[in-house]
Amino acid sequence: MSNKGVNEEISDVSQLRDERHSETERSVERDAEDQQFMPVVIKRTDESRRHPDDMLEKAVEEGQEQLERQSVSLFLSAIAAGMILGFSAMAVAVASVAFELPDQPLLKRILVALFYPLGFVMCLMSGAQLFTEHTATAVYPVLERRATVSQLLRLWFVVVLGNLLGAFASAMLQTLADPVVGASVGYIEVGEHLVAFSSLPLLISGLLAGWLMAQGGWLLLSTTHASGQIMAIYLVTFLIGVGGLHHSIAGSAEIFSAMMLGANVPLAELGRFLGLALLGNLIGGSLFVAVLNYTHIRGTQSTTQEERDN
Repeated sequence: MSNKGVNEEISDVSQLRDERHSETERSVERDAEDQQFMPVVIKRTDESRRHPDDMLEKAVEEGQEQLERQSVSLFLSAIAAGMILGFSAMAVAVASVAFELPDQPLLKRILVALFYPLGFVMCLMSGAQLFTEHTATAVYPVLERRATVSQLLRLWFVVVLGNLLGAFASAMLQTLADPVVGASVGYIEVGEHLVAFSSLPLLISGLLAGWLMAQGGWLLLSTTHASGQIMAIYLVTFLIGVGGLHHSIAGSAEIFSAMMLGANVPLAELGRFLGLALLGNLIGGSLFVAVLNYTHIRGTQSTTQEERDN
C-alpha cells in the first residue's frame, strides 16, 4: 500500500475517533499519547493509577458487558459469588469464638473485622458476579444511554437470586461441616446480631455498606495491579466489618448458617433483613457512587469542552 493510502486510512480513523469522543482534557491527553507511543493493545496498562475519565470509560464498558451477558451465565456466576462469600461468614464465626473478650467488645470487633474481608477478596478477584458490585457498575451504561433500565433490572434480579441461592448452599455446607469447624456459637452470635436492629438503622446501615462496596468496585478500576486491587477490597470490607454494617449477601450467608444451627431468627425477621439490606445496598451503590461519579466526571468534561469552545 502506498504512503498516500496509509495516510488516508490514518486520517479516516482519526476523523472517526473525533466523531465518537468529545474533545475533553483527557481526550487531548490520549491523542498526545497516541502520537508519542505506538497505539497497541497494552498501552497504558503499566500505569499505577488511572485517570478518572479512563476509570469511567472502563466502568461503562464493564457494565455494558455484564448487561449484555446471558442470564444463565450471570446466574451461575452469581451462585459462585454467594458460595464464596460463605467463607467470610465462616471466618467471622471462627474469629468470634476465638476472640472471646466480654470485657473488651471493641477490641473483639476490630479483631473479627480483620477476617471479614477474606471471602470478599476471593470473590471479587475471581470475577464472580456480586450484587453489591453491580449496584454501581451496571448503572453507568444506563446513565450513558448505552443500555436500558429493563436490562439493568434483569441483571439485578438474576444476580441477587443467584447470590442468595449460593449463600444458602454455602450455609448448608458449613452447617454440615461445623463438627469440624466448631464455630456454631459464633454463627449464632453474628446471625442474631444482624437482625437485632429496628428497620431505619438497618436500612441506613445497608446504605453505608452498599456505598462502601460500590466504592471498592470503583477503586478496582483505578489500578491494574493485583496487589492494589486486593488492598482496595480489603479496606472497604474491613470498614464494613468493623462498623458492623449490613451487607445483604454476606449477611444472608451468616443468618442462614445461624438459623440452621438453631439461632432464634424468625422467618419474618429474615425477610425484613433481606428487604432492607438489599434496598440499602442498592441505594448506597447506585446513588452515592454511580450517579455522583458519573455526574462529576461528565460535568468536568462538559465544562472543559465549553471552555475550549469559548
